[in-house]
Amino acid sequence: MTAPTTAGPSLPGARDPRRLRSQRWFAPDDLRSFGHRSRLRQMGYAAEEAEGRPVIAILNSWSDLSQCHTHFPERVQEVKRGVWQAGGFPVEIPVLALSEMFMKPTAMLYRNLLALEAEEVLRSHPVDGAVLMGGCDKTVPGLLMGAISADLPAIFLPAGPMLAGRHRTERLGSGTDVWKYWAQRQAGCLDACVWRQLEEGIARSAGTCMTMGTASTMAAVTEALGMSLPGAATIPAVHSAHARMAAACGRRIVDMVWEDLRPSRILSPAAFDNAIVTDMALAGSTNAIVHLLALAGRAGVPLALDRFDALSRTTPVLANLRPAGEYLMEDFHDAGGVPALLSRIAHLLDLRCLTVTGRTLGEDIAGAEVIDDRVILPLASPLSTAGGTFVLRGSLAPDGCVIKPTAAEPRLRTHVGRAVVFDSYPDLKARIDDPSSGITADDVLVLRNAGPLGAPGMPEWGMLPIPRPLLERGVRDMVRVSDARMSGTSYGTCVLHVAPEAAVGGPLAIVQTGDRIALDVDGRRLDLLVDDAEITRRMALWRAAPPRFTRGYTRLFIDETTQANHGCDFRFLERGSGPAAEPEPDIF
Repeated sequence: MTAPTTAGPSLPGARDPRRLRSQRWFAPDDLRSFGHRSRLRQMGYAAEEAEGRPVIAILNSWSDLSQCHTHFPERVQEVKRGVWQAGGFPVEIPVLALSEMFMKPTAMLYRNLLALEAEEVLRSHPVDGAVLMGGCDKTVPGLLMGAISADLPAIFLPAGPMLAGRHRTERLGSGTDVWKYWAQRQAGCLDACVWRQLEEGIARSAGTCMTMGTASTMAAVTEALGMSLPGAATIPAVHSAHARMAAACGRRIVDMVWEDLRPSRILSPAAFDNAIVTDMALAGSTNAIVHLLALAGRAGVPLALDRFDALSRTTPVLANLRPAGEYLMEDFHDAGGVPALLSRIAHLLDLRCLTVTGRTLGEDIAGAEVIDDRVILPLASPLSTAGGTFVLRGSLAPDGCVIKPTAAEPRLRTHVGRAVVFDSYPDLKARIDDPSSGITADDVLVLRNAGPLGAPGMPEWGMLPIPRPLLERGVRDMVRVSDARMSGTSYGTCVLHVAPEAAVGGPLAIVQTGDRIALDVDGRRLDLLVDDAEITRRMALWRAAPPRFTRGYTRLFIDETTQANHGCDFRFLERGSGPAAEPEPDIF
């Protein structure tokens, strides 16, 4: 399902080239504009190719180490084809590639850097609109955050999921099955030969993880927000329909420029509610919460952590997708994709919201149908009657934390156990498998100093490994608590995003091994069972660690990044922190 090439209002003079922002660079009869036009000639463009057309920036987050985006050089050409077809002038502008696999300590540390770059690229160049090309987890929010702040017409082209993995007769899902089989190998149940076969078969094409991890979640959420074309989120990366979608994005953005259809017209409070409901119906990645909070901050939309829990309580999980369910993204696409899912939960959505098509969300999903009820479950038989992510509070997380109950063992939803504390990720790696540690299956594993500032960047360390001695005895889940994130492809009883984090003096900082921790998922509670006087005594003794980073981008990140419950964005880039600076007329 794709949008028509024209939509939106027909306004007098709507296609008058004098209305184009880019004409401030090219139209005046002066020395500066002479220079701009002559440099277009230098690049081989004739006057009729470039002048008087909307200039469309294609922000391409590709690199040789961006594993999800290996097909983007080809897709850029297809976007350009669409732009030319619609009468625009396409220009590719490479931006920071955020590789989830290869960037350490985490690509999340650099999400805000991509957002800053995308905003400044759009503001400083002679462009009228943008196609945003991303997919690997942090590229989606990073590009959207920058585009929202620049507020030029923009449309998002998701990378699409990779093909399903394969090992012998079994279909594999990246991430989710890695964790499963790694536990088997650690337990001594899997030999090195099979492990190598899994390595060769689990990632077989370009594209993002084919489970409902962060990349797929954010693609679906972007579609529900109204920032991508209907059906775009689920098309496999190497499917011919993906090439056609790229060209459709190129055509559509030209019309969006003439219609002046900017993110500020699309991203309303109701649109964010639609995105949250979609996330919950998908049992999507817990990371979506952090990113949606950041997007809302850029859009100037008030959004609190508790809103996620409120909508979670009324949204059933209908997407039967790994890690919470059974199927993979190819199956979801063939079952009807996001439009089909939205049609099934239409009563929970505000269908009046505007989208990049120039139509309403209700118009976009009209006629969508579920092809396979095994993949997109009926309302009468959901995977869970409540949404995929719960928000917890309590004495250990006064500003909130999150858990994905559909990915946890039911027996652990209510649990009290002894804390076993790890002060850092290196500490965890050094001690977790020590057979003399005495860790039992009933203990609560605690990792701190892994949050936005403590790590820094809030890496995906929150799925703490089960100690090897317990794996060998068949234990596959334990309660784990941290101020880190975890991959959207992960599973287990993992309490994440504990706020405030330990590095800024949150209660997590003063937990000691041997303390009792109580988890009540249905009651939305996470509590440290230590009396108030002892907590006060420990907090008075706590001191922040000296800063480990004193220069460069990491120092900026530590100085300016908010906590998880506020989206981990830079404070000075949230809407309301100051006016956006367009180039002044006299600069030209």
